[in-house]
Amino acid sequence: MKIIHCADIHLDSGLSANFDKEKARERKAELLRTFIRMTEYASECKASAVLIAGDLFDRDAVSATTRNGVIGAIESDPNITYYYLKGNHDRKDIFGSLSEIPENLKTFNETWTSYRLSDKIMLYGLEFDAHNCASAADTLVTDPSDINIVMLHGQESPSASDKTEVINIKSFKNRNIDYMALGHVHFFKDAPLDGRGRYCYPGCLEGRGFDESGEHGFVVLDIDEVSGKIASEFISIASRRFINVEVDISGLNLTTEIIKAVAEKIDEKEASFDDCVRVVLTGNTDVEAEKDENVISKTFEDKYCLFRLYDESTYSIDYESYAADRSLKGEFIRAVKNDPTVPEEKKAATIRYGIRALLGEEII
Repeated sequence: MKIIHCADIHLDSGLSANFDKEKARERKAELLRTFIRMTEYASECKASAVLIAGDLFDRDAVSATTRNGVIGAIESDPNITYYYLKGNHDRKDIFGSLSEIPENLKTFNETWTSYRLSDKIMLYGLEFDAHNCASAADTLVTDPSDINIVMLHGQESPSASDKTEVINIKSFKNRNIDYMALGHVHFFKDAPLDGRGRYCYPGCLEGRGFDESGEHGFVVLDIDEVSGKIASEFISIASRRFINVEVDISGLNLTTEIIKAVAEKIDEKEASFDDCVRVVLTGNTDVEAEKDENVISKTFEDKYCLFRLYDESTYSIDYESYAADRSLKGEFIRAVKNDPTVPEEKKAATIRYGIRALLGEEII
């Protein structure tokens, strides 16, 4: 039996952090299209079930286009059953408000719900709330003779910035689990649970920001019901990638040199026009280096879906070389050097901006 495990689609996400209004609208449509492409893949590979381990939607208010698109995709192949477990982002029962729920869509609640997928395969799911999280493992009852799959949505360890319920992975050891289909973590992770089973986060189908870089997709399980073995494969499906590039510009004193270095680093990532690229300049350059961030950005912004440039490089200055300089620039550099009100770590940057101002350059 083939089963698809996905999570964290976040349909109808705002996407305003990285995109303007028009591009955000396009990107929202791409997220829905990617979900539909995954359902088409499920039909093509003759999967029997699709497990959606939480956060199918990003918010309670779901557009009619998104809702109808999801329902249409689910109903397109009645031979596939969809098992949808709500996550921390989609607590509202979107499907429960419909007059008719698709026959091939199954849901879960705050108590353990089980479905028999075949003579040998059992699926268990629980939607976390403030009361059932701590006792989740203790209240799960499985048959060791079955192939047992468990669905949950939560983080693997506590986080100060994320209050989502924590899945105590250790507490699920030795409970006859063959595969834990998890959601919430937006990157792929497949790890041993115990001597029998393992747990997996498939990650999100599409990255939504530069904190979700790399490949994204879903997992296909191929279960041998005779041996009980579960083979799995990660399928990359995202229409765009978010790519982070760090470029050390130490010793580069011309904008053209920096552009060449940036281009080489981006090429190493094999970025295409469809990708979103974030470049961070690092290293140390001379305080009088000719470095124009605007020109660098303009060089690349038409080559990719989204381009962002951040300059985190620092400046160095040889004060001795200006000791006898009687020009206005020399006077300014010595004044900054000897000014006790300017922190040492900011003197080089202050001098750089001062020199640019003296040259009549625009300072942003």
